[in-house]
Amino acid sequence: MLLLMILERNIIVNTDVLYPNIEVSLVGEDGNAFAILGRVRKAMRRGNVPANEITKFHDEATSGDYDHLLRTCLKYVTVDRDDEDEDE
Repeated sequence: MLLLMILERNIIVNTDVLYPNIEVSLVGEDGNAFAILGRVRKAMRRGNVPANEITKFHDEATSGDYDHLLRTCLKYVTVDRDDEDEDE
């Protein structure tokens, strides 16, 4: 079961996220599935996630439709859902 919480910084936190310390921005970025996949994979590499886990993420993310890709991203990393200034 996925539990999501919206925090003050507009970060979506999946309480079951596998790599909560890895944060990826999706809002205000290219929404193309391949671009999203690339950003998450790059962040996972930079976060020293083992190559086999990155491959597992890639295989799972590409095994369905666009919504499945987004759900898989939420499962693996912390997703920034809004890049607005925090001062507002």
